Amino acid sequence: MNKIIKYVVTDILRNKIVLAYTAFLLAISLSVFNLEDNASKGLLSLLNIILFIVPLVCIIFSTIYIYNSAEFIELLVSQPLQRKKIWISLFSGLATSLLVAFLAGAGIPILIYAPNATGLTMVAMGCLLSIIFVSVAMLAAVTTRDKAKGIGVSVLLWLYFSLLFDGLVLFVLFQFQEYPMEKAMLVLSGFNPIDLGRILILLKMDVSALMGYTGAVFKDVFGTTSGFALALLVMVLWVVFPAWLSVRKFSKKDL
Repeated sequence: MNKIIKYVVTDILRNKIVLAYTAFLLAISLSVFNLEDNASKGLLSLLNIILFIVPLVCIIFSTIYIYNSAEFIELLVSQPLQRKKIWISLFSGLATSLLVAFLAGAGIPILIYAPNATGLTMVAMGCLLSIIFVSVAMLAAVTTRDKAKGIGVSVLLWLYFSLLFDGLVLFVLFQFQEYPMEKAMLVLSGFNPIDLGRILILLKMDVSALMGYTGAVFKDVFGTTSGFALALLVMVLWVVFPAWLSVRKFSKKDL
């Protein structure tokens, strides 16, 4: 396993796309913090980059990498290795590489310019979102043989989590506006890791008042240590569940 992980990490970190991704994050992070007179404003400016660009790059790159590595995967399967270990090694290599890229591009500047609870939360959410969307990408890639279809599924999943989900939530709130929906919003937020990450970061920025009464409910639940731990557990489940499903599918897949 370690040899496969080392090979995948070395291969990805030399990839021009990953190097460009790291350089883009670094340039944006340094520009934002140097242009803003306040670190909190810089973090707020970086929020959308971390919530949209990071998941997009992770899910698209991971999907394409799995399809492009089809011959390498077939070679590994022909060896006396368990399929489960092969797939977990690929997942570990992809997740580690994209984590290193994110930390080098955005994590280090954030920790330098904003070494506080908000900065740490933003880095943690960026890391978790990177791993989550690698996990989702691998599930999408193992589900279908066709490369174009697999990439299309990944793009649709990103669109759903980043844009469509919020629209559906607003539609539900509009339809049931006469009923108290604050508690339901807490449950619904757990079905979208991007929304959950956004809520946790905004709560650390102490701008939950801008979210109205719902923001007050979020602060009462997720603002506590136990609530924050519960939210982190949900994010971890978003990593584990798609990864577990993809391992099961790969173990039974006819290559």
